Amino acid sequence: MRMVKPLARLHEQLRKLPGIGSKSALRLSYHVLDMRREDVEQLAKSLLEVKDHVHLCRQCFNLCEGTLCEICEDENRDHGLICVVEQPQDAAAMERTKSYQGVYHVLHGVLSPLDGIGPDQLKIRELMRRLQDDSVREVILATNSDVEGEATAAYLAGLIRPTGIKVSRIAHGLPMGGDLEYADELTLYKALENRREL
Repeated sequence: MRMVKPLARLHEQLRKLPGIGSKSALRLSYHVLDMRREDVEQLAKSLLEVKDHVHLCRQCFNLCEGTLCEICEDENRDHGLICVVEQPQDAAAMERTKSYQGVYHVLHGVLSPLDGIGPDQLKIRELMRRLQDDSVREVILATNSDVEGEATAAYLAGLIRPTGIKVSRIAHGLPMGGDLEYADELTLYKALENRREL
């Protein structure tokens, strides 16, 4: 039996979302059909609001509603400490730790020559412009520990070191509660490499 056209169109649109396969999209489509009209209207309104009102901070390129994000506007944050992350969700993850009090710079990706992503496709030029401010003391490179993240961190470190600004890299290794026997070789290598004196 073929799906009715409106439901089929919703299914097709939901399938375009990352991590949503055909079965999940179908399940969500039927769920939307079962929702109260007011809830569907709120969902549609929220989707449009995100597109209309969320954009990039002109300083750090994180997500915001105004000209600057809340973190860049916060005078209590340490603006001399910049944490470079790949995506806005990485900055959100760092904020959940409640331990970082600096500011961010979001690259919006990583270097990936195979995918045609070079320095010009990322917010690297904008980062280097920010580093011309004499108040910046340290840049923390917090890209992922995969091949592209490591390559991006190495590339950025090469650009930043000549400025005299301290460059650091977040440590990678074993998660809390992780067992050595289940860790892969790269994780163990990074855990050893990033060891510290007690």
